[in-house]
Amino acid sequence: MNSHSGSLPNILFEDSRIIAFDKPSGLLVAPDRWDKDRPNLMALIHERYSPDCFNAHRLDAATSGVLLCARDKAALKELAAQFETRSIRKRYLALVRGAPARDESVIDAPLAEDPARPGAMLVAGGGKAAVTRVAVIERFRGWSLVEAWPQTGRTHQVRAHLAHVGCPIVCDPLYGNVAPLFLSRLKPGYRQTKQVETPLMGRLALHAERIEFINPSDGMERAVLSPMPRDFEIALKYLRRFAPA
Repeated sequence: MNSHSGSLPNILFEDSRIIAFDKPSGLLVAPDRWDKDRPNLMALIHERYSPDCFNAHRLDAATSGVLLCARDKAALKELAAQFETRSIRKRYLALVRGAPARDESVIDAPLAEDPARPGAMLVAGGGKAAVTRVAVIERFRGWSLVEAWPQTGRTHQVRAHLAHVGCPIVCDPLYGNVAPLFLSRLKPGYRQTKQVETPLMGRLALHAERIEFINPSDGMERAVLSPMPRDFEIALKYLRRFAPA
């Protein structure tokens, strides 16, 4: 979906009390306090789906993937309680520069607001507890595909933690890896045919792939998955071809 088209993202799951949308990269979840006119998902939902819909959590504008919403305030309260007790589990996919030292690891590093960079977080001894489980899915020369399961819900937690261990997410200007991923960096003898090369991955390479929760509708465990975005598939295809580990 084009984030400026005004169309509603795909619905991944829906019942009488909750609905999950497949949020595209580049679309805010809620109104920006600094830019009230910028398109946001909740405004689209209220306009084109139902005014009685509430986001149960947030995703960064640049992050794609599953966004869970409640269709009544009681369901919202139930989901909020699950987030509060950390019983909701979220799985992210991230394409990172470099590679974690081990295939599986736990990043336990408290996070605080960075006084030098408004809106950014940093690892700080006096910060709030933040824990992320990380596993390497696939290694390439110079890059890796990892999965991250945040155990806490701090702002930019996955982004800040991966950067902290030397594996910043591709195309993340806040946490040290500004550069998009270009085919010209991977393919030997690459010949540019266009005046400006289109990146294989030109946005924050972070995707909220899965969320697990107790469904307020029936009290049963439910998992909702978002398919891997096309730009991830393309980037991985060329990394496998030209930068195998």
